[in-house]
Amino acid sequence: MARLLVALGVLLMLHIASASKLVCHMTNWAQYRPGGGKFTPANVDPFLCTHVIYSLATINSFNQLSPIEWNDEQQYGSLNSLKNVNPALKTLLSVGGTVNGMSPFISMVAKPESRAAFIRSAISYLRTHNFDGLNLAWEYPGHNGSPQTDRERFSLLVQELSKAFEDDAKENRMTQLLLSASVAAFRPTIDKAYEVNKIALHLDFINVMTYDFHGSWEAATGHNSPLFPSPVDSGSHIHHNINSSLSHWLSLGAPAEKLLLGFPTYGRTFRLSTGATGLGAPANGPADAGPYTRTDGFWSYYEICSFLKGTTIQWIEDQKVPYAAKNNEWVGFDNRESYEIKVRYMQEQKFGGAFVWALDLDDFAGRFCGEGSHPLLAHLRSLLNIELPPLPPTTTPRPGASTTTPPTTTTTTTHAPGPGFCNGKPDGLYANPDDKTSFYMCAGGITHVRYCGTGSVFDESCKCCVWP
Repeated sequence: MARLLVALGVLLMLHIASASKLVCHMTNWAQYRPGGGKFTPANVDPFLCTHVIYSLATINSFNQLSPIEWNDEQQYGSLNSLKNVNPALKTLLSVGGTVNGMSPFISMVAKPESRAAFIRSAISYLRTHNFDGLNLAWEYPGHNGSPQTDRERFSLLVQELSKAFEDDAKENRMTQLLLSASVAAFRPTIDKAYEVNKIALHLDFINVMTYDFHGSWEAATGHNSPLFPSPVDSGSHIHHNINSSLSHWLSLGAPAEKLLLGFPTYGRTFRLSTGATGLGAPANGPADAGPYTRTDGFWSYYEICSFLKGTTIQWIEDQKVPYAAKNNEWVGFDNRESYEIKVRYMQEQKFGGAFVWALDLDDFAGRFCGEGSHPLLAHLRSLLNIELPPLPPTTTPRPGASTTTPPTTTTTTTHAPGPGFCNGKPDGLYANPDDKTSFYMCAGGITHVRYCGTGSVFDESCKCCVWP
């Protein structure tokens, strides 16, 4: 029987490994948003995404991987403790950004010895803090130096990191660290920044940032993340869309199964300058900053929900995305309908999955939109049809209990920190005394309610769902 259970577990994990990835970024600056916009690892649902990428780390003057925020290392521990609840969850640390307007990669990649120092520090740092991999957020190599030299050095860095991760795994008999990159979506930047055929082979997955195609830096309204071009596009703008970007990555040699389509959980705003309100309407700068994200031209999904009250959502048929206008403000955003169309496109093209920017921009606690917690991401996960891992039993099942764990549904209800079942309790799974068909999952003091599969009930003795 033990061998049978092991075999079943291996088959299940192989199935999960072959399913679409759902890679979700969380940002270390979201902790500073006021009120209900504040987001920390305690707000992460361990079962929502297959991978969580913590953004952002940097590179110090000694060419070492280094934290940015004062409490980053504390937050690393909180995030990675969620793997005690969901052992299938993978976490990566993203490195990038700018220092005094300059990419921290530029000086590091310039010499073999500085690249070697960074790679040694990265392996040590990731292992020390229990991350499963590294994400390279050098999104625009070539912009701060010589494009030809930078793109070649970036290729060398990717190749050397991949080899070092492989050697580390063999020497220490550990699971090999993952290596991914967040990359540009604009064709001119792709051509200038990446030797695609040289880096794609060595990356486990590639996050193509298929958003920010249009924004308040332009003189007319345009959508943040359109799937296809529109009739108002001209010149280089005919390529400012998801299909054109991913087609270009494919044409340069990137395997489809390694490309992840970017799904934004935010929108880009404009201030209208005439009475026109449609796509391509004249605009003059951004709408007012949102009360939580406090960034000009940028609204989180939960801020967009508030804006939508009292107005009508419009649909851009050519681009398969929505927008809305009220007074003299305009926002192009994504909703569950546009997500559905993008997922169908993604699956038809056989891409490797989706990545999301960002966890903290969805209505993560269900406070604003009236659509439950994580309305966009929960819907995206269901569309990708990613199976949840089985709940691992912590004790021998009681006599007469089924030895096969029934499935659990993906329905999750999240309560804010403070009063609630999990307040003050250790992370783990607990019986719901009021409903045997559900149970509580406690993670960082947050209460997640999860439900057993049809006909099954939660058994406290094995911390799993069983058939009566």
